[in-house]
Amino acid sequence: MPWLLSYSQLDVFEESSIRIGMLLYFKWKSIKSELTTSDVELKAVDELFIRLKREFSADTRVYIGEILTSRSDFSPRYHCISIYLSPIFSIHFRHQISLIRPQHRPELNPPTPIHTERMEKTCSLLVHFDKGTPALANEIKEALEGNDDAAKIDAMKKAVMLLLNGETLPQLFITIVRYVLPSEDHTVQKLLLLYLEIIDKTDSKGKILPEMILICQNLRNNLQHPNEYIRGVTLRFLCRLNEAEIIEPLIPSILSNLEHRHPYIRRNAILAVMAIYKLPQGEQLLIDAPEMIEKLLTTEADQSAKRNAFLMLFTCAQERAVNYLLTHVDRVSEWGELLQMVVLELIRKVCRANKGEKGKYIKIIISLLNVPSAAVIYECAGTLVSLSSAPTAIKAAANTYCQLLQSQSDNNVKLIVLDRLNELKISHREIMVDMIMDVLRALSSPNHDIRRKTLDIVLDLITPRNINEVVLTLKKEVVKTQSGELEKDGEYRQMLIQAIHSCAIKFPEVASTVVHLLMDFLGDSNVASAMDVAVFVREIIETNPKLRVSIITRLLDTFYQIRSARVCSCALWIISEYCLSLSEVESGISTIKQCLGDLPFYMASEEGDANDSSKKSQQVNSITVSSKRPAILADGTYATQSAASETAFAPPTVVNTTLTSGNLRSLLLTGDFFLGAVVACTLTKLVLRLSEVQSSKSEVNKASTQVLLVIISMLQLGQSSFLPHPIDNDSNDRIVLCIRLLCNPSEEIKKIWLQSCRESFVQMLADKQLRETEELKAKAQVSHAQPDDLIDFYHLKSRKGMSQLELEDEVQDDLKRATGEFVKEGDDANKLNRILQLTGFSDPVYAEAYVTVNHYDIVLDVTVINRTKETLQNLCLELATMGDLKLVERPQNYTLAPESSKQIKANIKVSSTETGVIFGNIVYETSNVMERTVIVLNDIHIDIMDYISPAVCSDAAFRTMWAEFEWENKVAVNTVIQDEKEFLDHIIKSTNMKCLTAPSALEGDCGFLAANLYAKSVFGEDALEQNTGDSSKLGGQNHS
Repeated sequence: MPWLLSYSQLDVFEESSIRIGMLLYFKWKSIKSELTTSDVELKAVDELFIRLKREFSADTRVYIGEILTSRSDFSPRYHCISIYLSPIFSIHFRHQISLIRPQHRPELNPPTPIHTERMEKTCSLLVHFDKGTPALANEIKEALEGNDDAAKIDAMKKAVMLLLNGETLPQLFITIVRYVLPSEDHTVQKLLLLYLEIIDKTDSKGKILPEMILICQNLRNNLQHPNEYIRGVTLRFLCRLNEAEIIEPLIPSILSNLEHRHPYIRRNAILAVMAIYKLPQGEQLLIDAPEMIEKLLTTEADQSAKRNAFLMLFTCAQERAVNYLLTHVDRVSEWGELLQMVVLELIRKVCRANKGEKGKYIKIIISLLNVPSAAVIYECAGTLVSLSSAPTAIKAAANTYCQLLQSQSDNNVKLIVLDRLNELKISHREIMVDMIMDVLRALSSPNHDIRRKTLDIVLDLITPRNINEVVLTLKKEVVKTQSGELEKDGEYRQMLIQAIHSCAIKFPEVASTVVHLLMDFLGDSNVASAMDVAVFVREIIETNPKLRVSIITRLLDTFYQIRSARVCSCALWIISEYCLSLSEVESGISTIKQCLGDLPFYMASEEGDANDSSKKSQQVNSITVSSKRPAILADGTYATQSAASETAFAPPTVVNTTLTSGNLRSLLLTGDFFLGAVVACTLTKLVLRLSEVQSSKSEVNKASTQVLLVIISMLQLGQSSFLPHPIDNDSNDRIVLCIRLLCNPSEEIKKIWLQSCRESFVQMLADKQLRETEELKAKAQVSHAQPDDLIDFYHLKSRKGMSQLELEDEVQDDLKRATGEFVKEGDDANKLNRILQLTGFSDPVYAEAYVTVNHYDIVLDVTVINRTKETLQNLCLELATMGDLKLVERPQNYTLAPESSKQIKANIKVSSTETGVIFGNIVYETSNVMERTVIVLNDIHIDIMDYISPAVCSDAAFRTMWAEFEWENKVAVNTVIQDEKEFLDHIIKSTNMKCLTAPSALEGDCGFLAANLYAKSVFGEDALEQNTGDSSKLGGQNHS
């Protein structure tokens, strides 16, 4: 026939061949009814369709659906194809078909869909399979029939992999029974059990296949085999067997293995008994299993077998497990590690169900805190925290975590323990304050993530009582970083400096003990660390007036050691603002002139040579600094970024200098004219202040003349051809302004330069302090005592033989109950907003979902209501995802009585902040109709806003990230909102971001607004936005 294609043609046609293949199936339906085609052709098309159904993945089938529904010639015949193929194609494709207009759908009865359980069967085995070289069934069969064990092993592996990937291989079963079952090779027997685990053991009606009787006999022989390994792996296989008809004749052999001499067999026999007893009909198969296991538990000596026996009682007969635990409560600390872990799990389960019995179990947990196993004491600490709020229990848990922090060498363990300590800090801060020095010992770890988490915890636990100890420890750590033995000492030093900065801001009295030590690091080769010191000194000199003189003196003495342009700029600003006395002003001018060196900066003869040889060498040093890309300033606006500011984001220019060569001169000769403008402004301010403190006009004029000479020399350097690029316009205008001011000073301009700048800095610090105070108030728990609170005299309580710990725990529970902590009232309005309707009110099955997003997990709580008068059988919620979402497990089938409802939960994992879609359908059967009914559900769109939360970062960090990110999206927004602040509030609310721009910077009414917004996702991703609004254009722009 002309439309019949071979397998090779199907491969060549790729996507079009898929369409042709579906068309083949449609023609096959019509041909089969007419019976006009030969049997050979019918078989060929049947095989082609089976291959199409088997070999294309779900993703490919989604792609096919998108291709078909997007075709302009999507004629009714394709709809016929889609209806016939709906069982084998994805939910998304069926949903696409359901959107087609009814007049285009052919009136055809779709065939019965493939049973869902046949499509997705559970399996406990996952093996990588290379589809590029699939083995043929005949080759496997020949290898199995031979006598070579190595060939049999290879053939069995191929058979297992083919079965795991959808093949059936029914012809191999008898071959395996004849040639593989008798084998004595242990690997062959292990692979045989894997094969038996995978194959279908029941027919389409759920009845056991008759050939499975051969398996029963082999399994019985294995359970009585003289080799312990064969017995053990067979018992483990029975743990994964769900067919009671196969298990029932093996019960006597399984029970006999409970008394075997070898512990390996006994422990696996116990697991097999537990798995069988958990089956739906397990209690009939093993009526007295709990009694047998409990008796075995009292006589068993092997720790692993005892653990399995106790786990069986814990899972299947909890009361027996509790009685055994309470009977042997004095010996729990002597039990093995595995058994103790199960004991803790039992305690958690029992105490959640009955909070009144916590007291006797907490004693057991306390006794386990002294066992040598790190895993057990970690679980004990977690159990204590979850069950009790008594100060003694929390302190014991915190002590345990601190011990683990010191004793464990694994960095991952330390990070996990620090997370637990951070949780304790949030809920029990007053107890954790006493543990602050124990936590600080974690700084001895060389890992920076551990050090960073440790410092974050410690900074939140600082109080007036422990501040001196903490700062002393941090100072010692800073001194240790000077050795330079480790590669990342500079990064660690930066973290320590930031921590000391935070301590000094909270407790200004400690600033005097650290500021002079930190100023030694202004010349650090790590520019970020040195810049943090400069920012710290700038803030301390304003907030601690008593330290001003000593800081200025130390800064002028160490200024020549500074090797970074950014740090020089900050230090020059400090000198210009806080040199107030005559001696300080004169020392400041003298120090700057000394660091600039002799004038001029170049000779006329050198300028000519620079065009030849020197120009090439200078070009190498100025590649990064010559960029003119725009920079984002602290107020959110853009500015032309000159050479100096470029080095703030690229690797900064660092020069090796001495007292004679001059650090400022070296930096200027690299083309850093932004620094030149800062030098000019600093010298201008110092001359203006000198005119106020110096009574001699001649001295003022002399200093002014010298400063003018320096400024003009810098201007000439920028306009010459000595450097590879000229001075930028911004720096040139700034330097010219300084010259005009020195030549023609006025009182009004002098006031602006000497007072307004410092007033702005003071206002910035006040705003920062105000924001931090408001954030602390927002985070603080409202748990302060009220005048009418109940006073609980717990010393007057009836002790009834309770220990101090039990008494404290009962008091804490009373307090929680009184304050309503046990009663969690959710926001009903917020819950209603998260309920999504999945089906229509006229559908036979109504469904709605409550979506809960919790970090990396999405929980769908789906309510399904049967609105018919019939019983719905095998009702299944089928879900599929698009985007970076993954369904954890497939919901099971249910039976719904008439007009009844069912709650179905589905868990979905999230791996990124991309917007995802969840779609699906509900499939069910009724007793009157043999076919299955499918109801397509509405799509559930997962919003990106659920993963993003407002966050805070410094202005410097914001600008650094903005410069490092390689992308920038500019979005023009047209809005009817007239007010700029109202527009900003609307953007903040819509994007769930935090405004970093200070409120004082947003005050006033100028018709223009610029603000920086920042947020962080649960996956650690940073979201930056710069919002600019212009009321004259009735809109705004977002740069993100």
